[in-house]
Amino acid sequence: MRKIILMMSVSLDGFFEGLDRDISWHLVDEELHQHFNDECRAMGGFMDGRITYELMADFWPTADQDPDSPAAMAEFAGIWRDMPKFVFSRTLTTAEWNTKVMRDVVPEEIMELKAQPGGDLAVGGANLAATFMRHGLIDEYRLYVHPVVLGQGRPLFESPDIRMNLKLAGTRTFGNGVVLLHYENGQD
Repeated sequence: MRKIILMMSVSLDGFFEGLDRDISWHLVDEELHQHFNDECRAMGGFMDGRITYELMADFWPTADQDPDSPAAMAEFAGIWRDMPKFVFSRTLTTAEWNTKVMRDVVPEEIMELKAQPGGDLAVGGANLAATFMRHGLIDEYRLYVHPVVLGQGRPLFESPDIRMNLKLAGTRTFGNGVVLLHYENGQD
């Protein structure tokens, strides 16, 4: 059975975005971007909330058409376009770029998706992640901790109303100071 993996960048003090949805503090250099590409290429699909999906859909479909785009960015544009996507939204009726709109997180439907053949599923977006956490649907957490203290913003874990016991599965330090903390869900 494939896994559901939360992959998110966070500041050292736990924020995934600063004020006004600012993510300009993300330290994504060529090494880290290539790592993201390698991880995402192996996925079987991206599961995003509406806001995350719309942000991605506003940029990635044509990012490789800019001749000044770094190679890793151009490569990710193709990965993103081709990857099956599931957007969870009560307001969208249709979505482009190989995307299926799902109204709600229904655990039985998510388990059916997990049971299908293919690569793991990446979940993105704090609201969607919180819902998946409440239902016990996330198998792994891959947190990319950036060496930045924001002091304010939106925390990744906004009182998920549950206690999560996680097991450290590995770490990796990148040349720009970002550290990957890879955890598996320790709940049975």
